[in-house]
Amino acid sequence: MTLTVALAMLAGLVLLAVVVHSAWAARKNGPRLPQPQAGESPRLEPTLTGLGDDAALEQATALPDMPLRHLAVTRRAARIDALIDAIATLTPEQPVSGDMVLAHMPPTRRAGGKPFHIEGLNAETGEWEFPRAGQRYGEFQAGLQMANRQGAVNEIEYSEFVQKIQAFADAIGAGVDFPDMLDVVARARELDAFSSQHDAQLGAVLVSNSVAWSVGYIQQCAGRHGFVPGSVPGRLVMPSNEEGAPPMLVLSFDHNAALADDPGHAALRELTLSLDVPQTPESAEPFAAWHESARRLADDLDATLVDDEAQPITLHAFAAIGQEMQRLYRALESRDLAAGSTAARRLFS
Repeated sequence: MTLTVALAMLAGLVLLAVVVHSAWAARKNGPRLPQPQAGESPRLEPTLTGLGDDAALEQATALPDMPLRHLAVTRRAARIDALIDAIATLTPEQPVSGDMVLAHMPPTRRAGGKPFHIEGLNAETGEWEFPRAGQRYGEFQAGLQMANRQGAVNEIEYSEFVQKIQAFADAIGAGVDFPDMLDVVARARELDAFSSQHDAQLGAVLVSNSVAWSVGYIQQCAGRHGFVPGSVPGRLVMPSNEEGAPPMLVLSFDHNAALADDPGHAALRELTLSLDVPQTPESAEPFAAWHESARRLADDLDATLVDDEAQPITLHAFAAIGQEMQRLYRALESRDLAAGSTAARRLFS
C-alpha cells in the first residue's frame, strides 16, 4: 500500500512538472505582449475602421514619453499649377454665383486615373479659389494633372477631361479654351519620365531575432518613438508637422493580424518601416528620422534590419543611401519640384 501511494504521488509530481513546463514553453514561444506601465492610458487595437489621423494625434498626447515635435501646425491646399497641370480657361459672359457653380460641378473630378481641379477668380478679392457659395466669379480655370505614379495622361483621359469641362462650361454659360491635346500628351510623357527617374520610397524590414511580437507590443514600442495608429489597420505612422500632410514615416505589418479576433495574441515576426521621399520636406530631416527610428526599433524589438532582398542594412549602406538622397533632393529642386512641395506631393502620388 505504501509503495502504491508513493508511486501515485510520484506520478502526480511528474504530471505537474509536465504541465508547468508546457505552460512555460507556451509563454516563452508566444508573442510578446505589452507591459503594463504606471499611469499609462489603455491602448486601442486597430479595428475595421481604424483610428483617423486626427484622433490618433489626440491619443498621442496622452501617451507617456511621446515626442510632441510632430504635432500639426499648418495646412496646405492643393492648387492648380502650370508645372504639372494642363490648364483650360473658362470665361463666362458675366460673373457667376458660387451657388450656381457648385450646382453644376462635375460629379467626379477625375479623368481616368488623373485628378483635375476647378478654381474661380473671386470677383471681389481677386483671388483664385475653389468656388464657394455666396461668392461671385468672373473667370475659371480647370487643371488636369498630367502625370502621377500611375503614369502620364493619355489621349483617352484627356478627352474625358475635355468632355467634363465642356459640359460644366455650357452649364454656367462660359466659353472654354483647351490646350492642344498632342502638346499636353507630349508634356505629360516628359514629366512622367522625369518623375519615374527621381521617385524614391525607402523601406527597411525589421525581422525578429527570437520571439514574435503581438500587435499591442508593437504599438507600445513604436509609441515610445513617436508613432501613432494610422487610419488603416496594420499601419502606425509618425505624423508630419503639417496638418493634413502625409505622415513622415509609416510602420506597417500584416493587416490580418490587426483584424484578428484577438489581435493581442497574433504573432508577428516582420515589420516594414518606410519613407516616401517626395512627400516630406528636406528641412524636416526625414532620412535622419527614418534611420534613427529603424535603429531604435530594431534595438527595442530585438530585430535585424534587412532590405527587400533580406540582406542586412549596414551603417555603410545607410550612408550611401543618404548620399543618394542629397542628389535626389537637388534634382527635384532643379525642376521646382522640391520634396514636400504641393506639386511634388501631387506628382508623386
